[in-house]
Amino acid sequence: MKMEPIIEVKGLTVRRGSAEAISNSTFSIERGDYVGVVGPNGGGKTTLVLAMLGLLPKAEGSIRIMGQEIESFDQWEKVGYVSQFAINFDSQFPLTVKELVGLGRVNRRNMGRFRNKEDWAAVNEALQLMSISNLADKRIGMLSGGQRQRAFVAKSLVSKPELLVLDEPVTGFDPVTQEKFFMQLANLNQKKGITILIVSHDLAAVFCRMSRVLCVNREVHSSAINEGTVPDDVLKRGYGEHFHFAFHQHQCKGVFIDEQL
Repeated sequence: MKMEPIIEVKGLTVRRGSAEAISNSTFSIERGDYVGVVGPNGGGKTTLVLAMLGLLPKAEGSIRIMGQEIESFDQWEKVGYVSQFAINFDSQFPLTVKELVGLGRVNRRNMGRFRNKEDWAAVNEALQLMSISNLADKRIGMLSGGQRQRAFVAKSLVSKPELLVLDEPVTGFDPVTQEKFFMQLANLNQKKGITILIVSHDLAAVFCRMSRVLCVNREVHSSAINEGTVPDDVLKRGYGEHFHFAFHQHQCKGVFIDEQL
């Protein structure tokens, strides 16, 4: 029996002001996919993500999440989201890593109570998954960029989501730190079965690690990624006929955990 897609988009059009940012696009994401969202600057990648999360209204079309129309979807605790601006905050704010991650357990049903034993167990598990247990009592402002980003991913994981959406989480990272971060996400995808959708400019990481690519330039073009191949037709439709991406194979499918990231 075929499994229902975790996200199913049909004929989606999204407008930003008077302009069509996403135009009549149809695609689906299967459970367990590791999806890279790529495309030229200004092509609509963040707009697409915000629409799929119900944070931007759609002009036309339909979006289904976990089998429900987005208008009636009521299981948002199963969706983790880290925006591209998540780590931009006052570095002097007196919040520890553990306290930040604990905020991920807050929802409409428990907003009035303090964290209980089950909540703190989930916090500790999320810290371990992102290899930052040793940073639990440090202030967020004391962390490196990579550590801070992992803390926000841990916050999104603490509710045990089935879908994790990250918008350009490695902006400003050096290449080594980027590689380690992508490997950490691959670990979550492979070992925990979490469906991951990540907006990225790193095409090498997308084609090396991920199972599907969405190329966005107003229209959304989708393709599975087969090991060792690049879907040139999809990239050319997104970036233009002149575009050529040279993929250099290397060993990158394994998982890696580094406490110092």
